[in-house]
Formats: sequence, C-alpha cells, structure tokens
Amino acid sequence: MAKVPAQDAITLLKTDHRKVEQLFEQYEKSRSKKSDIVQQICTELSIHATIEEEILYPACMAAVGKDTMNEAYVEHDGAKMMIAELAAASLDDDEFYDAKVKVLSEEIKHHVKEEEGEIFPQLRQSGADLKALGERMRARKEELTAEIKQRGLPTPITRTMKGGKVVHGEIVA
Repeated sequence: MAKVPAQDAITLLKTDHRKVEQLFEQYEKSRSKKSDIVQQICTELSIHATIEEEILYPACMAAVGKDTMNEAYVEHDGAKMMIAELAAASLDDDEFYDAKVKVLSEEIKHHVKEEEGEIFPQLRQSGADLKALGERMRARKEELTAEIKQRGLPTPITRTMKGGKVVHGEIVA
C-alpha cells in the first residue's frame, strides 16, 4: 500500500466531509444501489466520528471550550444512533429509510458547518500541532478501516445519550 502524504488534521477531516457530502448526493440521485451507498456513508461516518472523538476533540477542549465540544459530542451521538438504525434496516423493509438518510444528511451538514466554521478555525489559532494530530488520525483511520472490513460496523456506543447504547438499531440500557 502506498504511503499517503501527511495531511494536517483539518485538511484530513475536510476531505472526509467532502467525501460524505458526495455520497449523500449520489444517494439522492440514485435509483439503484442505494443500500450500498448507505453502507459507505455509515462506514465513513463511523470512522470519522471515532477519530474525532478519540484524537481531535480532546485536543480541541482547551482551545474551543467545553460547551462547544459537548455539543459536538451530542451531535455525534445522534448521528451514531441514526447510523445504527440505517445499518440494521433495509430499504425494502423500512418505510422510513429514505427519510432517515435525509435527516442524517441534514444533521451532518449542520455538524460540518459548525466544525468548519467554528471549531477548526479556533483549533488552528490555538497553535496545536495539526500535522501530528493529522498523522495520528490517519493511522487510526487505517486501523478502523481494516477492522470494519474484517468485522463490519461496530456497535455504536454513545457518550451523551442516557438511553444506553444502540444495538442492531435498538437502544438498550
């Protein structure tokens, strides 16, 4: 496998954002293969959320502030719950499938706007080592991609939702 050139954390995440936006656009235009596109969306978002929560968000806490970062965690948890719903559902068996994809798309657009408009500029101004963060996130992203290929999407665990975790589209205590 060819070595990917080093990217700073913000560039890496913005690249992820554009990829997911394109996948949502493909879904809207698609007449077939919608389930495959949703699987890609769920995979990309699961990996992205994990690297942000494990690596980026802790680095942002001091620079950006607890309230903003807590909101980002809550938004991630809402997306994780919708991802679990979609991963467990079928386009043919869930009358709300298209609606869930649409709502997830809108939630992600809102989240991306806040990250790119508020969090990323503050992080860049903080003097954080964005190259080192980017390298850690890239490495973790490779690990997660390999894990998902081997075992499938992990069961999402929410940090902020009191209902417990989502298992096969169901919230369990």
